[in-house]
Amino acid sequence: MLRSYLTIALRTLWRNRTQSFINVLGLSLGMACALLMALMIVDELSYEQFHTKGDRIYKAYNRNTFEGSVHCWYTTPAPLGPTLKAEYPEIAATTRVSWADTYLTAHGDKKVSLKTPFVDPDFLTIFSFPLLRGDAKKALSTPKSAVLTQSSAQKLFGNADPMGKLIRINNQFDFIVGGIIQDPPTNTELAFEMLLPWTFIKTAYGYDDIYWGNNSYRTYVELAPSASLEAVNKKIRDVTIRHSKGDEDNEVFLYPSARWRLYGNFTNGVEAGGAIVYVRLAGYIALFILLLACINFMNLSTARSEKRGREVGIRKVVGANRSALVGQFLGESLLLTLGAFVLAIVLAQLALPGLNLLIDKQLSIPYGSVSFWLGCLTLVLLTGTLAGSYPAFFLSAMQPIRVLKGRINLGRGNLTPRQMLVVFQFVITVTLLICTVVVKRQLRYTQERDMGYNRNQLVYTPIVGDIGKNYDVIRAELLQQNVATAVCKASGHIAQNSSNTWGLSWRGKPEGSKITFDQIGSPADYVKTMGLTLTAGRDLDSRTYPADSNACLINETAAKIMGFKDPLGEEIRNGDRSYRIVGVFKDFIWGSPFYEIPPMFVKGNYGSDYLHYRLNPNLPTQVAIQKSRAIFQRHNPAFPFELTFVDQEFERKFDRVKSIGRMADVFAVLAIVIACLGLFGLATFMAERRTKEIGVRKAMGASIPSLVSLLNRDFLKLVVIAILIAMPLAWWMMDRWLQDYHYRTALDWWLFAVAGGLAVLVALLTVSYQSIKAALTNPVEALRAE
Repeated sequence: MLRSYLTIALRTLWRNRTQSFINVLGLSLGMACALLMALMIVDELSYEQFHTKGDRIYKAYNRNTFEGSVHCWYTTPAPLGPTLKAEYPEIAATTRVSWADTYLTAHGDKKVSLKTPFVDPDFLTIFSFPLLRGDAKKALSTPKSAVLTQSSAQKLFGNADPMGKLIRINNQFDFIVGGIIQDPPTNTELAFEMLLPWTFIKTAYGYDDIYWGNNSYRTYVELAPSASLEAVNKKIRDVTIRHSKGDEDNEVFLYPSARWRLYGNFTNGVEAGGAIVYVRLAGYIALFILLLACINFMNLSTARSEKRGREVGIRKVVGANRSALVGQFLGESLLLTLGAFVLAIVLAQLALPGLNLLIDKQLSIPYGSVSFWLGCLTLVLLTGTLAGSYPAFFLSAMQPIRVLKGRINLGRGNLTPRQMLVVFQFVITVTLLICTVVVKRQLRYTQERDMGYNRNQLVYTPIVGDIGKNYDVIRAELLQQNVATAVCKASGHIAQNSSNTWGLSWRGKPEGSKITFDQIGSPADYVKTMGLTLTAGRDLDSRTYPADSNACLINETAAKIMGFKDPLGEEIRNGDRSYRIVGVFKDFIWGSPFYEIPPMFVKGNYGSDYLHYRLNPNLPTQVAIQKSRAIFQRHNPAFPFELTFVDQEFERKFDRVKSIGRMADVFAVLAIVIACLGLFGLATFMAERRTKEIGVRKAMGASIPSLVSLLNRDFLKLVVIAILIAMPLAWWMMDRWLQDYHYRTALDWWLFAVAGGLAVLVALLTVSYQSIKAALTNPVEALRAE
């Protein structure tokens, strides 16, 4: 019997080759999409899951209230980690992590730049980064001991044994290689290339290890196996307040590693998501695309029901029960799905490089994984069952007498089940189209927003090695050789905000008010170099005005908050230092371009980590870069020349939204293709079904345009119904999505009209081919007796 069913299934598929091909192609596209989205989801869910102590690893967070809003952040004071370990027995180990600039590491004539955090010794016992050489408890126990990753050791030492060898860091400090660690996987936030001991930055750079007011470091905690997170969080909540004697009022809490990436963004003290947003997005996309493909299968299968109705009737008359018929039709569906899955694997493999480029990942299909194939088997069974369920139960429920008389009821009322499925398909398709248009418009709206400074030809380089002490000479040569039109140094680069404070006070500040200010330091020429616009006063210039080391600039937002009618000459107090306001500049975007610009001040005595300069627009860019390289290499020969264009760095702020936009483009097109495949198949079937009607109408004098309109009318009506449903649904979804952005585009009516019009046009083009083909058929051929 099984052989008989298989033979019938193969004959049926071959007899309906066009519909079968459409089904296989549609299912393949849907399943390939589901596979790719599953790879993305698994990758996101795997972050930090490889640590053997993962259920006991936590990150310390601060919590405080500013102007009525609760803020949570994961940078903490330096003494927090040692204090937690010393005072709370429930805490088994702690490590601080301070991400330094990329460090230039040399051995002999080999030099490499390595991403380097400073960590405490417990780092190697808390996290599961296997140490291939050395002792985890001793590798970072001395101030001049370094741990290299396997790939970093290979770059510096080749195949030689690196253990105990000398390496020189930043052409200044000598270290001994105390361990070789396995390269960290990509699914971790701790993607380092070398580890240096925490004690080194304390002795070499004079970092304050006892001050509770500098929240610049990450603190990771391992709880004892029997410890309760809730109980520990209650105990440690006021640890900062107690040790700072009330000078700092931040509360402390621990946050589990499993939630860092997925849920680690907080709004008003409550989890507001993270990567889980994109996991859900990928899941919804996979589900909807797969549903579209399954709907195609259902539609085409039910459309063929009249042709197979008599087969079902005869089978029932000769004794076939309903369960056998259901099994037969589900078997045909699974056979078709299996063929589609084979093609889906090929399509997914071909599309994977493009997806990796799109989302900046290195995903791969794990062909050697048993769980992967079990998942694929589950996908085939679920998809085949879902796609074939309605046709199977619909066909098997037919009454033999009615079927053999030629009366098959495909649905009641104005909309048949098949038509409702077409409507559902286009609801999804039109919704995706509208969402794609809105996402692209929001991205363009933000990119075109006034950034407040001139990014054209503005570059920066980190101040490393001898650049700091030779800054004046380097600046002079850049200007004298016409390489640059303006030069300045600053504590952070302009493309990324790096520091803020809430400890400012000024005349008339309301009692108890806590407002966070972005802060940056630059002794001179900051406004000139960055291309800011002054609205009052002058630029900082410590060369002309030595007292500018105690001066500052503020932005317009800060001036409004402070409430000064004339802010020039007013004083701002920050800790034990006072700064006199000498200038006010228009707001510029230092942080996220999607949110409101916070108050900001630029002070004249705060660090110098980056050198900015604006290339001469009258000099070819490549010539300017070559001259810059020569100047920097002459005055900082031990370090490679590094140059970053601010406009390119700024564009990285849009990477995530761009990825969403590109994904929306791809999957909107995919949804249209799959929906149109189904529509094409249905149009083909309906044209075949109405061949004699068309022949009679042509014989009675009907014109080709009227016949085409007759055949298209029913399909277009379904698309219009879908548009009317999709528009409010898409508006609701996009309105909620845009709430996350302070600066957002408007949901204009024409966006919906364009998407709806495009859906109608695509549907019209899809069905018109078959309609015109049917209308051009010779009526003699159409009316010929079978």
